[in-house]
Amino acid sequence: MLSDLAIAQQAVLEPIHKIAEQMGLEPEDFDLYGSPHVAKVRLEVLDKIKDRPDAKYIDVTAITPTPLGEGKSTTTVGLGQAMKHIGKRSVVALRQPSQGPTFGIKGGAAGGGYSQVVPMETFNLHLTGDIHAVSAANNLLAAMIDNRLMRGNPLNIDPYSITWKRVLDVNDRTLRQIILGLGGKFEGGMVRESGFDIAVASEVMAILALTTSLQDMRERFGRIVIGMTNDKQPVTAEQIGAAGAMTVLMKDALRPNLLQTLENTPALVHAGPFANIAHGNSSVLADLIGIKCADYLITESGFGADIGAEKFFNIKCRYSGLKPDAAVLVVTVRSLKSHSGNYRVVAGKALPPEMLESNVQDVEIGAANLVKQIENVRKHGVTPVVAINVFEDDHPEEIEAIQRISVECGALGAAVCRHHAEGGAGAVELAEMVVSAAETPSNFRFLYDLDQPIKAKIETIAREIYGADGVAFESLAERQIRDYEANGFGDLPICMAKTHLSLSHDPTLKGAPTGFTLPVREVRASVGAGFIYPLCGDMRTMPGLPDHPAAEQVDIDEDGNVVGLF
Repeated sequence: MLSDLAIAQQAVLEPIHKIAEQMGLEPEDFDLYGSPHVAKVRLEVLDKIKDRPDAKYIDVTAITPTPLGEGKSTTTVGLGQAMKHIGKRSVVALRQPSQGPTFGIKGGAAGGGYSQVVPMETFNLHLTGDIHAVSAANNLLAAMIDNRLMRGNPLNIDPYSITWKRVLDVNDRTLRQIILGLGGKFEGGMVRESGFDIAVASEVMAILALTTSLQDMRERFGRIVIGMTNDKQPVTAEQIGAAGAMTVLMKDALRPNLLQTLENTPALVHAGPFANIAHGNSSVLADLIGIKCADYLITESGFGADIGAEKFFNIKCRYSGLKPDAAVLVVTVRSLKSHSGNYRVVAGKALPPEMLESNVQDVEIGAANLVKQIENVRKHGVTPVVAINVFEDDHPEEIEAIQRISVECGALGAAVCRHHAEGGAGAVELAEMVVSAAETPSNFRFLYDLDQPIKAKIETIAREIYGADGVAFESLAERQIRDYEANGFGDLPICMAKTHLSLSHDPTLKGAPTGFTLPVREVRASVGAGFIYPLCGDMRTMPGLPDHPAAEQVDIDEDGNVVGLF
């Protein structure tokens, strides 16, 4: 089979106005952006399409990721393409890829094989400059904070309380922890410790993904808390005087990007927040547009259903007001064998030979993770469908075991998927199941109420979604929670930051671990974005955190790509 790049370069692309026509959009509704195949959609279109009926809203999620890669982004694209094969119109909504440590060229970001978003080079190399705008807005605020400190500190900011860091769109370990201000007061400003995060970890990116309008974005920027005064009062970007200028820098980035798949299905690609310290979903604005422009809007949430889908349901859907009609859980035979704990799988190395032999028992043991993730979706009143991405060396009896277990545990069905090799035609069975699932009565519900105390919301997620017996809060976390509630931030949703490699906080615990207590070491707030994020477990076992100290650990993205440690 050809490489992803070779397949993409052979694509027959439609001019973007033809793609827009499928969505019922006209030339005045978008602007070309550096290519006849890329456009930015104007936000004025929201008023134009507001009276159209809503599409069925589908979230693609997965079991707990393994180094093998389950193919979630590829399934999102393949399902979108398959809808055309059964006479349905669809729009795909995806996150933007970061330059990161791999210079952006990684197939999983845009799907793969014959189910990917194109043009590939444009998609992966900074697209329309949105991430650059995020970096510029973030770093403007950082510079203005230090300027305030240098010029007499009129806001009485405690320099040691400042949490706002600078960002750049690359994984540069040497800049994670730095000393600012060397060179004297007028050359370097106040000396203090800080660092650089990767751009997609910025709260600015999280705001871009959750905002609903230019005015809403302006207000969210103003609410960003950058630190505390010496009197323990929060200091905001509004007080710093940066929120208006940040909005100007982000004005064009606010508009969703329109591309297409290999089979010319419309793809809205917008925002790329992390799935640990942020919610890991593409933008609300892309969904608000896409849901009025098709029969089915198919989006994707980061990592497994315990992280990305839980945040999709309880954070993104709260702010968008949209209700999902069905969910797709992506799984492979290999990933379930990995979750049995009976194999040592190392990213980039050949699979153990015994893993390729038929072993229904190991599939059934590892399926404990699938069963729990099906339960996690159903807890929100959403009907799940399982997508089994198959390989040539999978055994029929193993696939049949997954299908049987899926139905027994509450999924509508489990479809055998070959869209990586066959494009949309390879996901027709999945598309038909998704249509059936979306027609079932929806009883969507949130997992917790916002007026519950912060600790109660954290404990609900830990017990109900992860399977923990309880939560142990360290003293720092206890103090931070008290401060947030005292400052009026207690009614925000929770965005749990934990390892994506296990349902628990420990990445070595596979399957569906029980009998554990979830440790919460610290609790931080993204007030502008609108959520509280607890840091769970040992920081050295938490890939994905921007200030992660374990510099030599390797991280794996949702599709199994070795992406280094962000």
